[in-house]
Amino acid sequence: MKTFALTALAAFSLLATSTAPAAAQELKIGYVNSERVLREATPAKAAQTKLEAEFSKREKELNDIAAKLKTAADKFEKDAPTVSESEKNRRQRELVEQDRDLQRKRREFQEDLNQRRNEELAAVVERANRVIKQIFDSEKYDLILQEVVFAGTRVDITDKVIKVLNATPAAGK
Repeated sequence: MKTFALTALAAFSLLATSTAPAAAQELKIGYVNSERVLREATPAKAAQTKLEAEFSKREKELNDIAAKLKTAADKFEKDAPTVSESEKNRRQRELVEQDRDLQRKRREFQEDLNQRRNEELAAVVERANRVIKQIFDSEKYDLILQEVVFAGTRVDITDKVIKVLNATPAAGK
């Protein structure tokens, strides 16, 4: 029984001395709120402005087509009691066809917008990741996380990332 106690005590002291240096060295951990970076950083805002400028004309055209279609549908409803059955059918087919065309154009617009938004955001995310890597290396972090459930303000480096990202000119500009 005494040998077991001595063996256990020896094993415990060996374990305690082998983990002491690791416990003395503190981990340096950082957290970046990616959503905030994509919402508040100047390059992200510039990408949004660029997309709005690029797609505003098409969006206005779609809104104009929708307004004309609504006007035509209202006129059809008003005229319906006084026109012949064949004229009603013809106009109704035209309205359905125009509506189908409008829906197709809206889908294409949304697909194009989503594709361009993904391209622009990918460029911003790439730049942000380079900034995070730069901070990681220069400030000797052991770990930087982007997706967490909870993070204290002590480890939140989002403001620092946004500040560096805002100060860094875009490549090729």
